[in-house]
Amino acid sequence: MDALVILIPLIPLIAAAIIGLGHLFGFLKGEASENITADIAGWAISMSFLLSLALLGADLLGKNTGIYSAGPWLSSDSLDIHLNFISTGINVRLAALFSMLLALIIRFSIDYMHREAGYHRFFFILSLFTSAMLLLVLSGNIIFTFIGWEVAGLCSYLLVGYAYDRPVAVTNASRIFITNRIGDAGFLLGAGLSYAWVGSVNWNALNVAIEQLSLGEATSLALCFSVAAFAKSAQLPFTPWLAKAMEGPTPSSAIFYGSVMVHAGVYLIILLKPIFEHAPLAMAVLAIVGLLTAVYSYVVGLTQTDVKSSLIFATSGQLGLMFLECGLGFWNFAAGHLCAHAVVRAYQFLTSPSLMHNVRDLPPATPPRGVPTWLYVASLQRFWLDPITDWALVKPFRGLAHDLSYFDDHIVDWLMGAPAPAINAISSLAQLEEKILGAKLDNDSDLFAQGSGLAGKLTESMAAILHWFEDRIVLRGIGKDAVNYGRGLGHIANMIEKSVLRPRYLVLFVFITLLVAF
Repeated sequence: MDALVILIPLIPLIAAAIIGLGHLFGFLKGEASENITADIAGWAISMSFLLSLALLGADLLGKNTGIYSAGPWLSSDSLDIHLNFISTGINVRLAALFSMLLALIIRFSIDYMHREAGYHRFFFILSLFTSAMLLLVLSGNIIFTFIGWEVAGLCSYLLVGYAYDRPVAVTNASRIFITNRIGDAGFLLGAGLSYAWVGSVNWNALNVAIEQLSLGEATSLALCFSVAAFAKSAQLPFTPWLAKAMEGPTPSSAIFYGSVMVHAGVYLIILLKPIFEHAPLAMAVLAIVGLLTAVYSYVVGLTQTDVKSSLIFATSGQLGLMFLECGLGFWNFAAGHLCAHAVVRAYQFLTSPSLMHNVRDLPPATPPRGVPTWLYVASLQRFWLDPITDWALVKPFRGLAHDLSYFDDHIVDWLMGAPAPAINAISSLAQLEEKILGAKLDNDSDLFAQGSGLAGKLTESMAAILHWFEDRIVLRGIGKDAVNYGRGLGHIANMIEKSVLRPRYLVLFVFITLLVAF
């Protein structure tokens, strides 16, 4: 039964490929093809759900070995990465739960997204996300977990910016993407340290080898993966990105930020339970950050006046409690809390549009009695965390992009230049024919090639030398033999010149010049 684990993320990936290629080549287009797209996505996730249930049943009966390897993926020196999966424990339980929720939400989306622009694009991204999340929770090593982690984040970015004609949606999607890259940096650093200190990137090997790690090494690993978990699950100081993600359609909000993706950080912490238990400082950080996030989300959530914002701060508050539970050592309680919260929050997000029809005459938001005015105003402004994170995260990246653009325009372009190809100039053979016919050449005929920049000027000088050589031998040669000999040399010179003017050789020439200079 362990072999079923590889099919669970593979089937939605195949469905995403079929939908994407069909839409790309025009086979799935418009309202007429909506049923085909919906059937492909729906049947794929339903099959994954059934396979997850079968794998879970085998695990409960004790039939699974726990690890299934599909073969080697990468081998380099002592680094040996296999495409392996975990087929027991919380991994299988979450795969069954997430696939069930994804199947229900996809079924809901079929009618909800009917006649929406980008219908096929929506189901392509949803199928790809399904494959990524199932790979994330079932992978047996850090590398493939990270692949699922990144692809899920990419799908989140694409669905937040689903209405790409709206500037707010595009801006929010970009800010979310930048914020999550900080967590990805922590994940990659943790992966590198795992290989350096343990010699393996397998989750089981990392957890088993915890005894050979010192306290500092275990703490460093735990803190690296904690940063990744905080960013993915919207813990302080990364909480503001979760509210900005509400620009996407309601089904995507239910999947990404209510039931499935936001729990990926909590799952990562639970998966690394032995590491954190060996690092008391990291456990304390989990508890403190989780508690602060829960309090912050509760206070801010009290002053929200729209359904999605209220739900999203309730979500981040519950996630904070899960981190607090993990920090206090209540691992089983946190896992149960995760599963229950995913089910309840998915239902609330899916029913949120209907609340607008069922609720009337809501009272205006006013400060509760006994609450200080400053606290009420701070809650309305979400404690100014949005502009603070923009200043701390978005502004530096924007400045870096500006500096790189300036460097490219004023330094790289100046060094590389853009030499005019010699093929656009008058060839030596054409000049010879004009001499024979008695045609008068322009005064600038000696400018055989022109260029800008350091590389361009060097190339121009080389072309001038070759042209001078051709002119003296071919055009001013005495006798038929000299002319024929000059023609051969001119042909060789033209070939050399064309080769020199190719961009790859120009780049190589510049690098050689710099190496010699330094």
